[in-house]
Amino acid sequence: MSVYQLGGLRIVDLSKLVDPATETRRCKLDRFNTGGPIPDFHTNVDIMTHLGTHCECPYHHFEDGADVSALPITSFIGRCIYYEFKDLEPNSHISAADLDKAIGSKVKKGDVVMLDSIYKLPPFTPETNGPNDKRLFVNGETAQWFVDHEVKCVGFGDGVSIENCNEDVKPFHDICMEKNITFLEVVKNLDELSTDTFFISFAPMYIKGLDSCPVRVYAIEGLKDFS
Repeated sequence: MSVYQLGGLRIVDLSKLVDPATETRRCKLDRFNTGGPIPDFHTNVDIMTHLGTHCECPYHHFEDGADVSALPITSFIGRCIYYEFKDLEPNSHISAADLDKAIGSKVKKGDVVMLDSIYKLPPFTPETNGPNDKRLFVNGETAQWFVDHEVKCVGFGDGVSIENCNEDVKPFHDICMEKNITFLEVVKNLDELSTDTFFISFAPMYIKGLDSCPVRVYAIEGLKDFS
């Protein structure tokens, strides 16, 4: 279940469920009872920071970049603009002109932007960059548009690739993360959204030294100041 009603608000869970039994990335749980007459279970969690739906911070790309703890909590909550590209050619780059046409009139300073397309393929799988991978690409031009519009985070559905080639991936990270723009990757259930503008939350754990962190990301539809 990914959609919930809370009073007059509609909540959409945009997170990927991580199952340690099937997860390909590092994810191990060690559950144990500390003993005594009353059961007292704890769990040691051994995971990588880029697991499931995760938020990447500049420390992921730069040795001196801001880690999770160095960014204010407001970096991970706020107004989000969502757009699914339907009319671009497969394996084409999302240009500044494409973004202007799609969301240029909607995006405000400090917004989160969530991008997707109709060419969906789960990322980081054996099919990545293969013949069946028709996802759209981002590059330095895409990144500069986000910087120019003072976006604070860019999220990606399964229809946008950010791992297609070094010539695209490096400048996209260089340009965005130099300005402390974070990335939200492996976002799910975007088709459950009923509006393209909503409140979003994806706060990572407050741990010094994390370059990235798995997050429970969700949309709240119906909040007046964020619609």
